[in-house]
Amino acid sequence: MPTKDQKILALEDAIESTYVAKKRLFIGLITGTSVLTSLILLLLWIIPFIGLANIHPAAPWVLGIVIIGAILLIAWSSVALIMNILLGKKIFFSNKMRGMTIKIFLPLMTMLGRFLGIPKAKIRASFIKVNNELVLGERKRYQPQDMLMLMPHCLQNSRCKIRLTYNIRNCKRCGKCPIAGLLDISDTYGIKMAIATGGTIARRIVVQDKPRFILAVACERDLASGIQDVYPLPCFGVLNQRPHGPCLDTQVPLDHVEWAIKKFLDIESEEKG
Repeated sequence: MPTKDQKILALEDAIESTYVAKKRLFIGLITGTSVLTSLILLLLWIIPFIGLANIHPAAPWVLGIVIIGAILLIAWSSVALIMNILLGKKIFFSNKMRGMTIKIFLPLMTMLGRFLGIPKAKIRASFIKVNNELVLGERKRYQPQDMLMLMPHCLQNSRCKIRLTYNIRNCKRCGKCPIAGLLDISDTYGIKMAIATGGTIARRIVVQDKPRFILAVACERDLASGIQDVYPLPCFGVLNQRPHGPCLDTQVPLDHVEWAIKKFLDIESEEKG
């Protein structure tokens, strides 16, 4: 019979194998985006080269130095991000990688993916995986009161008449949906849990509770936009499962949620408490 440590290792292996293709897609898109951006910058230098020389003999070279500097910055950012993903730890000047990924690379990758015919869902899932890797790479730990479990309303059984949006403790824990199991995890680790019916309510919950770390469950679209909305707050995303289609009686792997909590919870402080 497998031991507890063996079960944890098996879960980590399963999670990693689930997302390995998403990491490869992200690395491919980030490389392609960087190359295309660099080529565009080179064109901005080459096209006006003759005209700039008429203004001042040194003008083309000044512009060239600026553009080459920008290309080097893009190249370094891409290499640093890829190394961060592959090595799973911070490297020189890579502490801003998550912000650059969210604010710059994701929009450019989405445009490139659309041009290449790659579905948005795949790009978003890849982005979520890489964001999770970067958040894990920061190796920070949090007190339970500083953490928030943010869940989508579609996890609730569609036939349930109880309103959970404003008070999740109204749940009767009948076991017909994952909410009961998530509440058990919330109670076990002393972490606040809330349900949001959309981005506006999710943002309001974050503003009111002021967490330092968020563990969010949602679909690719909502998770990607949510991670962008709450930045610079660290947000670890867990994709929901949709056996009945989107937004209807969705599921979530509870063992994955608990695994993520243990990765970020300050265990030593919790045991002392």
